[in-house]
Amino acid sequence: MSTSVNAGGRLDRLPIGPFHRRIMLLIGIGMFFDGFDIYIAGTVLSVTLKTGFSTLAQNAAFISATFVGMMLGSFGTGFLGDRYGRRFTYQFNLLLFGIASIAAAFSPNMAFLIACRFVMGVGLGAENVVGYSTMTEFVPARTRGKWLGLTAVCVVTGLPVALLVASVLVPQFGWRSMFVLGGIGALVVWYMRKSLPESPRWLEAVGRTTEAEALMQAIEKEAAQGQPLPAPAATIPAPVSPDLGTLFTAPLLSRMIVGAVCLITINTLLYGFVTWLPVFFVKQGLSVATSFGYSLLMALGAPIGAAIGALTADRWGRKPTIIGASLITVAFGILYPMISDPILLPAVGFALTVPIYVLVALLFGIYIPELFPTEVRLRASGIVNTLGRGATIVTPFLVVSLFESRGVAGVMALMIGLLVVQIVTVWALGIEPRHRSLEEMKAEETAAPVLKEAS
Repeated sequence: MSTSVNAGGRLDRLPIGPFHRRIMLLIGIGMFFDGFDIYIAGTVLSVTLKTGFSTLAQNAAFISATFVGMMLGSFGTGFLGDRYGRRFTYQFNLLLFGIASIAAAFSPNMAFLIACRFVMGVGLGAENVVGYSTMTEFVPARTRGKWLGLTAVCVVTGLPVALLVASVLVPQFGWRSMFVLGGIGALVVWYMRKSLPESPRWLEAVGRTTEAEALMQAIEKEAAQGQPLPAPAATIPAPVSPDLGTLFTAPLLSRMIVGAVCLITINTLLYGFVTWLPVFFVKQGLSVATSFGYSLLMALGAPIGAAIGALTADRWGRKPTIIGASLITVAFGILYPMISDPILLPAVGFALTVPIYVLVALLFGIYIPELFPTEVRLRASGIVNTLGRGATIVTPFLVVSLFESRGVAGVMALMIGLLVVQIVTVWALGIEPRHRSLEEMKAEETAAPVLKEAS
């Protein structure tokens, strides 16, 4: 009797319906609070500094603690998720983040707030890895790019929402209210997520075939809604060694390189340019109010860009969209430092922000989780996310140095250089997952060394 559940083939043939929308809603809301909390740092720190609760040095420590926590969370969740399952991991990290956020709201001093922020960072880094990877394993191959891209839209919507909510809540209730809102929201989602199932692909990959079969039957019953389902495509089991060393040998090593280069690039774009925009504007002679107004206008490009990425990934393919968005970003990156007109400046900045967030959707949400087989997906994603987050630790120092010596043009030169490296790497080493099942790509990986030996 065969022990193959064929979870991948059976999931890929399901019609999009209430089951997928429920999965998307619960994962997407959790990812929204992930994005919301990342972006509240600027508004919170400006108030703590102004009121004397913090110093500039403590604000820097707060930011560093966030990224160190996210780096460790990205790394640790990969091992937890591949060992104990997706369900355990996404519930654990959300609970961790929610409790730490509530505690942060009652901080008696900045040292305690920094400690809470580190713990929150661990949860935030973990959520980014496990949320996208879990969606990858549930959504049919034919629309996987769209649904993963929409998950990224949930995350980046946290940017304009955080700015708008802060403008209302902070003047009335203080900076602590932002942590209360984020923490309560995360805990509510944690409770709602208790109904989310485990990934049948993961259950089958680790040999828990009885559980995988029972879960698949329940999913199929919900998805069918009383209608007959099409026959699933047959998939050939292609086991991949779960050992960590597998990631650093052919054929997965090239995918690790692609993932690392892409995430270092996009993290540097986000935390070396987008989050520094208010500072750049003020240094260029604008008032603080005008600076935040321009920043908010440009922030609206975040959900628009992510939505474009979601809607084009399945139509144009991952590689063409990544390379195309990178080229557009380079073009506007060259133009941006040349603009001084107060009307053109935010307009060109908005046009620059849109392709950056197309890349956010493609790289964080769609492409990176698709690169790796189920057995090692979270570990591989966690490691390359760790490298990307690690880049954010040195980015502020590079940005300050370049800005002081070369202005915005110097900062953009760094971004453009990284984008060129990304274009070449994706073109030369990247694969194209569009409309391909995860099992098909895994079988290709398993067969690759054999084919090389035969040749």
